[in-house]
Amino acid sequence: MDSSFPSTLSSPLPDQDTPALVAAVAERLLQKGWMLSTAESCTGGLIAAACTELAGSSAWFERGFITYSNAAKTELLGVDAASIDAHGAVSEPVARAMALGAIARSAPSRAAIAVTGIAGPTGGTPEKPVGTVWFGWCVDGQIRTERRRFDGDRATVRAATVHYALQTLVTLLGD
Repeated sequence: MDSSFPSTLSSPLPDQDTPALVAAVAERLLQKGWMLSTAESCTGGLIAAACTELAGSSAWFERGFITYSNAAKTELLGVDAASIDAHGAVSEPVARAMALGAIARSAPSRAAIAVTGIAGPTGGTPEKPVGTVWFGWCVDGQIRTERRRFDGDRATVRAATVHYALQTLVTLLGD
C-alpha cells in the first residue's frame, strides 16, 4: 500500500518520545510473534540503536543494515544500481527496494523500516533539499512509502527521521 502525505514537517513529532515509540513497536511485534529489521542510510543505524536500547529487544529485533553508500545498498540489500542511477539514492524506488531487501535478507523478519535521505548540511538540490527523506515500511508483505521533509540541522533531521519511522510503524502494526 502506498500513501501520499504532506511532505513537510517542521520538527520531530511531539506526541510520544522515541523510547515510548520503541516500547509500542516492541509490544506490537511481540504480540504478533514478529521480528523487525532496519535498512538505514541517512540515519546511520540510529533506528536500530533506538530499538536495541530497550532491554529484551533480541526477542523482536532481528538486524539492521547500515547502507550509507550506493554500493552498500546494492550489495547488502539488492537495490538495483540502475534504479539508483535513474532516480537517485533518495527516492521512492530506492526506499521501497531497501525495505524489500531488508525483509528478503532477514528471513525471520515480518516488518522492516527503510530510510534514505539528505540530513545535511550539504548535499541538497532544488529538487531534493536538505531534510528530504524517503521512508519505506514493509509489514507482513505490504509496502508503504512516503516522502517527508524535516527542517533543522543534521541532528534534528536524523532524530525526526527516527521518530517518524517508528511512529508510522506503530500505526502500521495496529493494536
